[in-house]
Amino acid sequence: MLDLDDPLGAGYWTLMNLAGTYAYAGREWVARRVVDLLGGHELQLVHNHHNFAWQEVHDGESLVVVRKGATPAFPGQLGFVGGSMGDDAVIIEGATGDSPEQREALYSTVHGAGRVMSRTQARGKMKGWGSKARIVSPGLVSWEMVNEWLGPRKVELRGGGLDEAPQAYRRLPKVLEAQGDTVRVVHTLTPLIVVMAGENEYDPYKD
Repeated sequence: MLDLDDPLGAGYWTLMNLAGTYAYAGREWVARRVVDLLGGHELQLVHNHHNFAWQEVHDGESLVVVRKGATPAFPGQLGFVGGSMGDDAVIIEGATGDSPEQREALYSTVHGAGRVMSRTQARGKMKGWGSKARIVSPGLVSWEMVNEWLGPRKVELRGGGLDEAPQAYRRLPKVLEAQGDTVRVVHTLTPLIVVMAGENEYDPYKD
């Protein structure tokens, strides 16, 4: 545990928030660049931090709330919850009521559909990186399975890997159903094109 009044804790908090600001700026640049490339018009920009910490007051107590795998959903607050590469995503809003369920969850909700198998289980065991990468033990998902999933939905996939296959994730409607009345769906977003880093692309940060 780090005390925010200590130099180490204060430094961690400052750098974490700096990283969060950097993430915000990166998301905005990408979103607006895509809008520009499509010749579209920005109607709304929704940010969605997760795996982050916030200073908040709950029941009169000042807390640092760490939402691991979760995101804030205060009454009226908008958020984005993604599905897999082949499923709808949604923009949600924290329920305007102030229910016991919302208070118990510290006004939090899911940030995504969630995995049902690990990356290694899905794609298999890999050896090497980049163009030298190879599967030494097959996983539970094949590209044939991915194409059978995406084909009927007419989703175009550019890049991606078996570790991000739809079969590796829960179905988002079921996950949202489990949130009860703590959030409501404002918009449903149907994917047309999914762009991800390819499974054999070089990642300098993994060296």
